[in-house]
Amino acid sequence: MFGELVNSGATSALESVMRFTAGRQRLIAHNIANLTTPGFQGKDVSVRGFQEQLREAIERRREQGGIARLQLADTAEVKDARDGSLTLDPQTFTGNVLFHDRNNRDLERSMQDLVENATAFRVASDLLRSRYAVLNAAISERA
Repeated sequence: MFGELVNSGATSALESVMRFTAGRQRLIAHNIANLTTPGFQGKDVSVRGFQEQLREAIERRREQGGIARLQLADTAEVKDARDGSLTLDPQTFTGNVLFHDRNNRDLERSMQDLVENATAFRVASDLLRSRYAVLNAAISERA
């Protein structure tokens, strides 16, 4: 019964968002740390692609009655393990100018990505915390 409460609704989707943004935060930090490394080309994963994966997984779960585990379909960049962990396989992004040292740095864009990603993590964690607070309140009322 408790497992159904935790896995229903938005809880597992919020957990997936937190896993994705945590992994992406490491990628962005790595890109920023190597901004002046000659020949370094930053890598990232598609946020839009992950959002599409998540939307499709939520729709599949709704079709199955809403109780099944939220299972993201694997893509070239994001793989969902059976234990719920996400593995990110970033691709080299080519949207930036390639400098004379073969580095494709863009500090402003990297900092913007860092802030947007941290904000997405914070929102998901705040929403998840509030869901668990409701569960905790319901459980403590019965005790």
